[in-house]
Amino acid sequence: MLIDSHCHLDRLDLSKHGDSLSALLDDARSVGVKRFLCVCISKENKDQVVSIAREHEGVFASVGVHPSDVANSSVDKRTLIDWAKEANVVAIGETGLDYHYGKENKELQLESFTVHLLAASECQLPVIVHTREAQQDTLDLIRRYANLETAGVLHCFTESWEMAQAAIDMNFFISISGIVTFKNAAQLREVAAKVPSDRLLIETDSPYLAPVPFRGKPNQPKYVHEVAKFVADLRGVSYEQLLEQTASNFFNLFKKAC
Repeated sequence: MLIDSHCHLDRLDLSKHGDSLSALLDDARSVGVKRFLCVCISKENKDQVVSIAREHEGVFASVGVHPSDVANSSVDKRTLIDWAKEANVVAIGETGLDYHYGKENKELQLESFTVHLLAASECQLPVIVHTREAQQDTLDLIRRYANLETAGVLHCFTESWEMAQAAIDMNFFISISGIVTFKNAAQLREVAAKVPSDRLLIETDSPYLAPVPFRGKPNQPKYVHEVAKFVADLRGVSYEQLLEQTASNFFNLFKKAC
């Protein structure tokens, strides 16, 4: 089973699908994509993300506030816990730390990430982590506040193998996006080749970061099959093996999606 473990269905360009999300999802299903995790990034899009998961077969939702949104969309632990009770919500996030674009909000990001980790622990849900140029702080907060049984995933991973290994040692998964197909992604290809098979996920992060040969165009869940093919070749396994393993990993992590 092919699964897009991280996408933003509320932000997709639907113009080539008659402005219909259902048609776009059917297009993805035509190449074998059977499950989609629609990821929340703010208070403003939470209701739409949850509605999409409720209204479309095979779609699940997360709830949380992206580190780039913390200045305008902070949320407390109680609110996150209440959000997590809604139908088809299988994870907390997207949360984390981004010092590339938002270092001026570092303290707000640290506080928000901590709140998300505590809420995820209390809800017994995995956490979806965005991390960019914040390796040590990300690992330190996970080590201090995460529930390492329910754990989580470092999504759209672009950091070092050392960071990936440290996260894996804490029971986290590593998710590979279309960035792995880019010419300048040698470090990421090393990570994608080394991640243990039972810790690997694949995603699109659509509508962002479309893989080669669609780079520069709006991304969509259908293109997760390009990520899967590339990663399978990189790891020296068959496409079918890669799909079977990553699907198994998805359901092992996001247990409420079963």
